[in-house]
Amino acid sequence: MTSTELTTAQGARAFVPAPASPYQGDIARYWDQEARPVNLRLGEVDGLYHHHYGIGDVDHAALGDTGDSEYEKRLIAELHRLESAQAEVLLDHLGRVGRDDMLVDAGCGRGGSMVLAHQRFGCEVRGVTLSAKQADFANQRARELGIEEHVRARVCNMLETPFDTGQAAASWNNESSMYVDLHDLFAEHARILAVGGRYVTITGCWNPRYGQPSKWVSQINAHFECNIHSRREYLRAMADNRLVPHAVIDLTAATLPYWELRATSSLVTGIEEAFINSYKDGSFQYLLIAADRV
Repeated sequence: MTSTELTTAQGARAFVPAPASPYQGDIARYWDQEARPVNLRLGEVDGLYHHHYGIGDVDHAALGDTGDSEYEKRLIAELHRLESAQAEVLLDHLGRVGRDDMLVDAGCGRGGSMVLAHQRFGCEVRGVTLSAKQADFANQRARELGIEEHVRARVCNMLETPFDTGQAAASWNNESSMYVDLHDLFAEHARILAVGGRYVTITGCWNPRYGQPSKWVSQINAHFECNIHSRREYLRAMADNRLVPHAVIDLTAATLPYWELRATSSLVTGIEEAFINSYKDGSFQYLLIAADRV
């Protein structure tokens, strides 16, 4: 595999490292080509482009009458409000962050969570993604917002980042950990985090009490070309890599309203049924895990 160059939105040539494995190459191509309306149209609501799902109760009063000509527009705005609320909950669990700190978003997508983090803490935020298109998009948005000196994304393997040992005050994965081996991932987070630093992940995971990944989990894996881990695997891999859980929060009930609303929208992708059914039958869980680097 060879490295390539990408022409950015400003016409500059950006170095793009070669993927470390054929699978990484497949994932990079997947997200370079991804342009789902459910991601782009939600981001157009306020310019925050996320790549995760939502939590919280639906504001039915804000939606209004389903027969109204503006209903679909309000539904999209409500879905976006719920996904931004999810990002805010993740940031709530990062602990104390100062303006001089540096945060790392591993699997940053188009950069919505990085923007929210900088707006909240005023600090430097760095993101990594395998997708050159996503990194360019995130950096363009940072320039449009005038925060490019503080918020930057780069094409990088999250298992081998360019950050110094102990450089990050906090780091996170928001629905991106299912693309990598958890032991390798948490070893890298433990390396870049300062002692006492906080790691947070929000992720879907299969429930060991169910026995094995259900047919719905298998459908989700196939749809996103990922490998969903079990809850037990997360906790074991953290323990092996000096990450001690501070909080483990089951968000399954909190995310169901998002999925049930999304299933009624024009933005359906065909995977909504698998999420709803797996959450309801207990085979799939939506967790937040916050852990301290010791």
